[in-house]
Amino acid sequence: MRFDVLTLFPEMLSGYLGQSILNRAIQSGLVQVRTHDFRAFASGRHAQVDDKPYGGGPGMLLTCEPIFDCVESVQQSGEKPGRLIMMSPQGHTLDQSLVEALAMEERLIILCGRYEGFDERIREGLNPTEISAGDFICNGGEVPAMLLIDTVIRLIPGVLGDETSSRYDTFSNAGLLEYPQYTRPRKFRGMAVPDVLLSGDHQAVAAWRHEQSVKRTAERRADLLDKSQATKKTVQPGSS
Repeated sequence: MRFDVLTLFPEMLSGYLGQSILNRAIQSGLVQVRTHDFRAFASGRHAQVDDKPYGGGPGMLLTCEPIFDCVESVQQSGEKPGRLIMMSPQGHTLDQSLVEALAMEERLIILCGRYEGFDERIREGLNPTEISAGDFICNGGEVPAMLLIDTVIRLIPGVLGDETSSRYDTFSNAGLLEYPQYTRPRKFRGMAVPDVLLSGDHQAVAAWRHEQSVKRTAERRADLLDKSQATKKTVQPGSS
């Protein structure tokens, strides 16, 4: 899968691209991530990409010409133009169902805003899918773009070492929060691992994990239970 990130600050992604799961996915050829600087498509001696808003108001807006030119150039650089995404607090909230849909794409082109955002004609003319990382404001779209990439690559076959790992994550587990998990030592500062996890009884472990997922979801995110019939299902290890 290919990601193209269009930004004023491509260097923000350099450290992220060299780390952990994403770096291994890139090295193995499962994922490509390319960054593109809006300023490379700006004209004039100062390569200006922003200007004051008509009608007054604070801050600056990213202007149409360099953004259009950048997007169109990037779209032409691959076999397919890809799906254009704009990171925006006004967009659809990123959730697991949206992540699963995006993971089906072969290529995502991600627009990262700055300052007071984009000239409205960029939305109108390029018609991107607008996606929000949540109900808060960031300094720019770069961190939300990294979040989007991080969530999507987990669903690409071969990226995770254990192909069942993502299946039982929070929100992937039939819409429930993930159950508690433990590792060695068996006891730590008076806190012990539940006996059922040491029993070797796989059905009992599966039943306990499902029960804990339902309980935790009810306590912390009861709204998720209203969207799911998961409380009526039994999760079997290794089932699809």
